[in-house]
Amino acid sequence: MREAAIVILNYNGEEMLQRFLPSVLLHSTYPIIVADNASTDRSLKVLELNFPSVQILRMNSNAGFAGGYNEALRLLEGQYEFYILLNSDVEVTKQWDIDLIEYLKLNTKTCAVQPKITSALHPGYFDYAGAGGGFLDSLGYPYCRGRIFNTIERDNGQYDDSIRVDWSSGACMAVRSSDYHRANGFDDRFFAHMEEIDLCWRWRSMGKEIHYCGKVEVKHLGGGTLSRSNPKKTYLNFRNSLLMLDNNLRQSELLWKYLIRLVLDIIAAAVFLFQGKPHDAISVLKAHIGFLKLRNKNSNKDVALKLPSRSTNNVASILWLYYIKGKKKFSQL
Repeated sequence: MREAAIVILNYNGEEMLQRFLPSVLLHSTYPIIVADNASTDRSLKVLELNFPSVQILRMNSNAGFAGGYNEALRLLEGQYEFYILLNSDVEVTKQWDIDLIEYLKLNTKTCAVQPKITSALHPGYFDYAGAGGGFLDSLGYPYCRGRIFNTIERDNGQYDDSIRVDWSSGACMAVRSSDYHRANGFDDRFFAHMEEIDLCWRWRSMGKEIHYCGKVEVKHLGGGTLSRSNPKKTYLNFRNSLLMLDNNLRQSELLWKYLIRLVLDIIAAAVFLFQGKPHDAISVLKAHIGFLKLRNKNSNKDVALKLPSRSTNNVASILWLYYIKGKKKFSQL
């Protein structure tokens, strides 16, 4: 079994590959594999002509982030001890892959680790996806050191440490292949968005640890596939957040937390309407319908023992702290 591989999922990412893949080739030691989700643009031609050293895995259909990675990593199962999952719109730095794998080797209870993720679009600031390490509040709302909702901090070296977190970002995360397959990977139903948070929650309930390593930095463009302002992304985020609760909470805890989330999501839909975003408001309501249709179909929720939800940061409600108490930075929580 070889040590590690960098696996980049691609769907119609011709422009992203041309812009970001050169830095990955320049600064990486481990082999690079691009798993293509049946792209219809010139992605494959670009790879064949400009990046001949990159291995290509061709999928027959676009199964999204979750299904695409599951299919690709099933093809690689048994070949590598570690996988590094990397978005196609990420610029890496010298020795980034070696440092992430060394971290997993030294921390044997850790099944996944993410680097510090800063913005490629806004230099000097953290990125929306993962930032300085991810956490969950008691209702399952995600937030990060360096980014709480839409408030993003400047990177002043405040998160250059290494700590235990609740989840690692799918934009860039190194994982033990054995742990990935033992948990049956991502939940295919998610398609895209929040699938890595769900997987990390399942890992934690299996007794594994998720870590953040601030020694390593990558820069993420974000929104290369789907803009944060797109109503489809609103739908996926709200629906998948509910699927994540269903996967990981005991039935008694799920019931009352779902009712609270239903009230809060109705309020969120009303806010979208007030902001002149009717499509987002409709997406929130559709998300609940989508959740109820999917909740009993082909999930991974029985892989791990369901435990009472606990965050390593012990925050009861990030909504209350952010919107009512005005605490916009992690250091204020």
